[in-house]
Amino acid sequence: MTAYLIADVKVTDDKWIPKYAAAVHDIAHKHGGKYLSRSGNITLLEGKPLDTTLIAIIEFPSTEAAEAFASDPEYAPYASARQSGSESRFRIIDDTDLAGSIPYLPKG
Repeated sequence: MTAYLIADVKVTDDKWIPKYAAAVHDIAHKHGGKYLSRSGNITLLEGKPLDTTLIAIIEFPSTEAAEAFASDPEYAPYASARQSGSESRFRIIDDTDLAGSIPYLPKG
């Protein structure tokens, strides 16, 4: 079942970004990950702003693959650098429809 890792990041010190941006997509790819977006062009349509600097959305073939990426020892130094230089929230969602009314999504 397809899973999406959603990274919501508020950068507090940008020193980590160049190395992270150059290397992490290859680590995600190793786990079947494909970036759908990694953007700072964020427009709030509704609700309270989270003071986010960037949002990344990475598609993985499964939740297990997304978790394997996040726990990969090769990723660990990049994760540590990101965590030191940002306030980050990583979430994983699957491709289901909780209500079960969208015909092209599996019922969740």
